[in-house]
Amino acid sequence: MVGSAEADELTQDVFVLAWRKLDTFRGDAAFSTWLHRVAINVMLGYRKTKSLERERYAAAENVVERVEVRPASTEISVDMEAAIETLPGKAQEVFVLHDIEGYKHEEIADMLDIAAGTSKSQLHRARMLLRERLTA
Repeated sequence: MVGSAEADELTQDVFVLAWRKLDTFRGDAAFSTWLHRVAINVMLGYRKTKSLERERYAAAENVVERVEVRPASTEISVDMEAAIETLPGKAQEVFVLHDIEGYKHEEIADMLDIAAGTSKSQLHRARMLLRERLTA
């Protein structure tokens, strides 16, 4: 009913549930029949949960397509490169190295002979300046 990876985990769940529900065993049928039913219920519950998760995931795949997007306006469009060019020296270097080239702060610190904390503060400064310039 389930894959081998899930079987071990669910087997434990079956025995834990059987232990907790042992007082509900009335003895009308064999203990093995009762335990089998507990196992089936655990498996069915697991499969139902997985099915609901898959449905949520499938529904979420199309959510981006349903989001309305504002049409691009020529008045609002900004030349990002020109905005980056206006950044002060170190802030511009750190921004390009971190956000465009993908270097980590420690690597940038080594390259520019600065502290990693300075790299972080310069990146923050660059982002704030860019935000200010791009929203103006």
